[in-house]
Amino acid sequence: MRIIVFGATGMVGQGVLEACLRDEEVTDVLVVGRTPTGRVHPKLRELHHEDFTDFTAVRDQLAGYDACFYCLGTSAAGMKEPDYRVVSYDFPLAAARTLRSVNPRLAFCYVSGAGTDGTGKTRMMWARVKGETENALLEMDPRSFMFRPALIVPLPGTKAKTKTYVALYRVVTPLYPVLRRLMPRYVTTSLLLGQAMLRATRDGAPRRVLETADINALAATRPST
Repeated sequence: MRIIVFGATGMVGQGVLEACLRDEEVTDVLVVGRTPTGRVHPKLRELHHEDFTDFTAVRDQLAGYDACFYCLGTSAAGMKEPDYRVVSYDFPLAAARTLRSVNPRLAFCYVSGAGTDGTGKTRMMWARVKGETENALLEMDPRSFMFRPALIVPLPGTKAKTKTYVALYRVVTPLYPVLRRLMPRYVTTSLLLGQAMLRATRDGAPRRVLETADINALAATRPST
């Protein structure tokens, strides 16, 4: 399989990228981003791109892939809705439209989050915008899957971009075995998330909108033969 990853320098994306690089069936991984990952691997190639609302200039370089794992996102804290919408709606839709135009059978796996609301009724701005994004992606392509993890434990060694997340990771990561026992339906890891995306790409998924329990179950599923 050949995979494209967006957001590979973020907490979620670092684990998803690692899952792709470890998987024997994945032959090529293309990371699209503004910041280098700092990783060196025989499977890995990085494509620097600045304008995430327009992929025309790199369209040809995005052809020939089986799946896109879209992990790019930002916190809504302190952001006004128009600015948040650009990152959380315009960016993924622009990527999906371009990728579908050059890869008609591409699987598009999008990370939103627990609490995302596709009904448009919630007062939480982020949940409503993410819900609109999910709905648009689901309508666009039958091979799109929405991943809604709750608490994500990062891959050991994950490099966070903010001091707050650095502190959080230091506390949460050692507690993962306990949290998994106490809250198995609400806790996953960034590596398991990547493995679930790979399984959905290969074999499909029981549903197109996947909560934490679905993600863990999908990651644990044996490959089809």
